[in-house]
Amino acid sequence: MRNFITALAVTALLTVLTGIVYPLAVWGIAQTIFPTQAGGSLVVAGNQVVGSSLIGQNFSSARYFQSRPSAAGDKGYDAANSSGSNLGPTNKALIDAVKLRLKNFIESNPASNPRQVPVDIVTASGSGLDPEISPAAAGLQVARVAHARGISEDHVRQLVAENTRPRFAGIFGEPGVNVLLLNLALDRAAGSRGGTTPGT
Repeated sequence: MRNFITALAVTALLTVLTGIVYPLAVWGIAQTIFPTQAGGSLVVAGNQVVGSSLIGQNFSSARYFQSRPSAAGDKGYDAANSSGSNLGPTNKALIDAVKLRLKNFIESNPASNPRQVPVDIVTASGSGLDPEISPAAAGLQVARVAHARGISEDHVRQLVAENTRPRFAGIFGEPGVNVLLLNLALDRAAGSRGGTTPGT
């Protein structure tokens, strides 16, 4: 009986510590030190939440930079169904999907050389939620976006450069361009010239 009471007391103590005290402590520290990240890194435009800087979105208009493909959920970019396709590199379905994406990308960006199209713009990430594309993938879309918006390519390239994340500490990882933040920068630039902000 004594062992049972001891085990019950330890279980109750650990439940309180690991199920209540620890989560509340972590939540409180996160809200204090990293409030934006703890809140989901939400992006607000015009007093409205338009997404998260951590989760990709689908942009179909020629006026916007296209995101990396997504296999998360039926329509992609579903945070509740984060996943890759789990298809191997020799899988015919994956090969056909990549070929179709490459064809569509070339048609949307006719100046692109098929041999120069980065792999990230035609393949989904492991999570299906990657918010970034490579600077090379963004660079191939500059002409289309500039033409669709009636602005100079140099201006669009400048916005790409301003929204490019460098390597961490200058040596770790690869540079990335957050597509949502870049597209919002495009809309702000249009607004500063008296333009309107269209949908995606």
